[in-house]
Amino acid sequence: MSDWQLMLDSFPQIFMAGLTMTIPLTIISFSLALIIAILAALVQYAEIPVLRQICRFYIWIIRGTPLLVQLFVVFYGFPSIGIHTDPFWSAVAVFAVNEGAYCAETIRGCLESVPAGQMEAGYCVGLNYWQIMRHIVLPQAIRTAFPALSNSLISMLKDTSLASNITVMEMFFQTQRIAGRNYRFMAMYLTVAAVYLIFSTILTWLQRWGEKKLNFYSGERK
Repeated sequence: MSDWQLMLDSFPQIFMAGLTMTIPLTIISFSLALIIAILAALVQYAEIPVLRQICRFYIWIIRGTPLLVQLFVVFYGFPSIGIHTDPFWSAVAVFAVNEGAYCAETIRGCLESVPAGQMEAGYCVGLNYWQIMRHIVLPQAIRTAFPALSNSLISMLKDTSLASNITVMEMFFQTQRIAGRNYRFMAMYLTVAAVYLIFSTILTWLQRWGEKKLNFYSGERK
C-alpha cells in the first residue's frame, strides 16, 4: 500500500477521534479556562489584597512550569498521594488551569485599557461596582480581548496532542497507534497534521466571523 493510500484510509479514523475526543476536550477545557480567567482578572483589577496575591501566585506557578510537566504531576503524581483521576478529566483540569492563567493576563490587560471615566459614569447613574463591571467594563474588555482569546483557543486545540502522554484517546494518540502498526510514521504524522490544520482553519473562520459581529454591534452603539 502506498503512503497516499494509507493516508486516505487512516484519515476518517483520525478525523473521528478529533471530533469525539479532541474537540470536546478543547471546548470543555477552554470554557472552564475562561471562567477561571475572568475571575482571576476581576480579582486583580479590583486589587483585593489577599485574593490578588493568590491569583498572582497561581499565574506565576502555571506560567513558569511546562504544560507537559503539569499533566504528568496530575495524572502520574497525584496517585502517589491517593488521588486517582480519569485521563480525560485530568487533561481537562490541567488544560483549564493552564490556559486560565494566560487568559487571565489577557483579560486583565483589557480591563485596564477601559477608560476610568466609564467607572465614574456608571457611579453617576446609580450603579454599584459589580453592576458597572458586569454591564459596562467587562463587555468592553471581552470585546477587546476576543482576538487574543481566539488565538489561545486555537493554540489549546493543538496543545491537546500532549494529552496522548497520559493515555487520552485523542487523535494524536490514535495516530501513534496506527503508525505503531504499519511503521509509516511520516505518512501518519502528515495526516494528523492535516486534520489539526482543518480544525484550526475552521476556528480561524469562526474568529473572523465573531470579530465582524462584535465590530458591527460596536459600530451600532456608537
